Amino acid sequence: VQILLKLWRNGFSLDDGELRSYSDPINAQFLESVKRGEIPVELQRLVHGGQVNLDMEDHQEQEYVKPRLRFKAFSGEGQKLGSLTPEIVSTPSSPEEEEKSILNAPVLIDDSMPATKIQIRLADGSRLIQRFNQTHRIKDIRDFIIQSRPAFATTDFVLVTTFPNKELTDESLTLQEADILNTVILQQLK
Repeated sequence: VQILLKLWRNGFSLDDGELRSYSDPINAQFLESVKRGEIPVELQRLVHGGQVNLDMEDHQEQEYVKPRLRFKAFSGEGQKLGSLTPEIVSTPSSPEEEEKSILNAPVLIDDSMPATKIQIRLADGSRLIQRFNQTHRIKDIRDFIIQSRPAFATTDFVLVTTFPNKELTDESLTLQEADILNTVILQQLK
């Protein structure tokens, strides 16, 4: 471990640490160990028996000035969380809620074809969960919202994916083509 001891007129500091007064008995004992050529007990504990290189700088003509903190760039590595379009990880408040939204659903499902569940978070704060075939189109989601909540029939809204937010403008795409299988779709009012 490399440590820099700076001696000031009014005390000493280690590396860019706080000023330590010469009058404090613990600090005086620290400096006595250094004068005898020994490694102070405090530093021995710090390195757990490892090697210590102690450099000294003499600034005894100057008063201690707290050093400005240097910018240290993040040196770690990042991790990407989730997928481009997250899968549904939450469950309905109750099984009855899910059953209700599926039973009231005006969407015809072909059980011989691959299916997916889409969770739709509506602008009014409620949510719908519906099974669709992967070949259903984004327009079918819009129609489902309007049939489930007729109040939205006269409202201008867009459908948006979550993380990254992407507006689903081409409503002729299938759910598979739009890459929104098992995802959450947000309804945003214009």
